[in-house]
Amino acid sequence: MAFDFDGVFTDNTVYVTEDGRESVRCWRGDGLGLRELGRLGIATVIVSTETNAVVQHRSRKMAVRCFNGCEDKLAILREIANEMGISLDAVAFVGNDVNDLACLSAVGLPVIVSDAHPSVEKVARYRTTTRGGRGAVREVCDLFARTLAS
Repeated sequence: MAFDFDGVFTDNTVYVTEDGRESVRCWRGDGLGLRELGRLGIATVIVSTETNAVVQHRSRKMAVRCFNGCEDKLAILREIANEMGISLDAVAFVGNDVNDLACLSAVGLPVIVSDAHPSVEKVARYRTTTRGGRGAVREVCDLFARTLAS
């Protein structure tokens, strides 16, 4: 399972201090959902165009592999799938905006958050009921956990 970061783990808000440092707001419950996916043997990864180090810091805390500063997210996603010996048909990708369109179009399960940009709606097979940065990642994790438990 692969995730974009901004707008998925965050509510797409960026706080900028007077010295130019940026910070974002994330949903703590997402980490618990990701931990459950790991326990179930589902590999998770963040693939983001964002260059801010906050992406790496948050992914380390959640123990999720992370590729950020990606100009070509689909190329990275293909490399990861190839490394794992799976096709993109076996991948779910959670995104929210036009820079996720290539990944969403290429995977077996394209997922968007409830407040995703209209440009990605047409390719989604599932849309969360919760917004990015407000539990959308946890919702997807819980959905997979329930599905595997049944």
